[in-house]
Amino acid sequence: MPISVKTDSITEAWRTLENSIIFYRKRPIGTVAARDCQRAALNYDQCFVRDFITSGLLFLTQGKTEIVRNFLIETLALQSHEKQMDFFKPGPGLMPASFKVDIVDGKQVLIADFGEHAIARVPPVDSCLWWIILLRAYVKATKDISLAYQPEFQQGIKLILDFCLVHRFAMYPTMLVPDGAFMIDRRMGVYGNPLEIQVLFYAALVAASELLLPDDSGVHLDTINRRLAALEYHVKEYYWIDINRLNEIYRYQGEEFGKEVANKFNIYPESIPNWLTEWLPETGGYLAGNLGPSQLDFRFFALGNLMAILVSLASEEESQKIMNLVEQRWDDLIGSMPMKICFPALEGLEWKIVTGSDPKNRAWSYHNGGNWPVLLWLLVAAALKTGRVELANKAIDVAQSRLSQDEWPEYYDGKNGRLIGKEARKYQTWTISGFLMAKELVANPAHLNLISFEKDPDMITCVN
Repeated sequence: MPISVKTDSITEAWRTLENSIIFYRKRPIGTVAARDCQRAALNYDQCFVRDFITSGLLFLTQGKTEIVRNFLIETLALQSHEKQMDFFKPGPGLMPASFKVDIVDGKQVLIADFGEHAIARVPPVDSCLWWIILLRAYVKATKDISLAYQPEFQQGIKLILDFCLVHRFAMYPTMLVPDGAFMIDRRMGVYGNPLEIQVLFYAALVAASELLLPDDSGVHLDTINRRLAALEYHVKEYYWIDINRLNEIYRYQGEEFGKEVANKFNIYPESIPNWLTEWLPETGGYLAGNLGPSQLDFRFFALGNLMAILVSLASEEESQKIMNLVEQRWDDLIGSMPMKICFPALEGLEWKIVTGSDPKNRAWSYHNGGNWPVLLWLLVAAALKTGRVELANKAIDVAQSRLSQDEWPEYYDGKNGRLIGKEARKYQTWTISGFLMAKELVANPAHLNLISFEKDPDMITCVN
């Protein structure tokens, strides 16, 4: 493609992103989800906390810190302080899924949605985790640690920690969440301990340990350190899949009892799907999608694996294996548009049972194997961190050849991502910001520091 066309698409992307900014009392505070004039707005005219993270990181790379600071302040003010989650009221520490500017009695007010209007009324667990990660990025970009040290920010971080670290009916260091509680916000069989939440949880704990002031009791920091060690061990030990691990699972004995057993979760070898034994490369590997009693979800979920690289939850060797998998299964995971949200798709009777016959999540569409351009920036960031610059450039080349022409859609359908999503909104803000963020990372890899976490050599590895 001629360079002028690429330049024009970048100019268009920046202009569209600027036009998506939401103002509250004459101050920029976020971006709308999409500006598609051809479809009903629904809640796409609101600012989603999850969606804004990509825009916020991009603004930080440009020195446009005011909008990120305002976003952090205003969403903190919206944070729930309820004593319990009951009767449709969010629990303390929960951040809203989205918010909008409204007029009440002639004055601008912010209206938050904690999931009351969402599909199946599921509250967003990931919003509060992403919020802490963005706060850390803001501090790294501006060196303004004083914002995080403000009493209300310290309280906000602690409320999130209390919300995430509360005692539950669970024996694992992971977070237990329902279907629909994160980016995959419809029923997709990810109830329990989905990878994406565990990686975001890990990143939020690390970020909180950097942002919290030591207090007299030191309870939160001590709790964070204990949980981090246990969580890291748990995910690495039980979620990781490569050919050696697959052979171990294949030879598992079921119905084992006691503490010192190999098959702690009673995973049956018969649960290994037929597609996996042929699909998994000899030099590749990845973190499984979910883990629970007699359940190992062997699907590949992109966001969790890419973020695991960025936050150093995956080791250097594991990170290289994840990128090997992406490279060797490029047609499956990238195809005509980076990147597939999960692989493979649920089909037939399995689709009916797991999704409840969800027509939006039919095979190779939306969250059931659809391709999401917003994941481009995460793929590029992971490629840069692992020294796989050629993969970063290749992915950008694939994306920029279509995105502007297709009017920046939310997602793509089809096994190879060749079709614009059946119900995809166009001029989707995080599609635009994801593309621009990918370009910025390649142009200036130093921006990777905003989202990259390095391994703490003082962290003690927990052994079960």
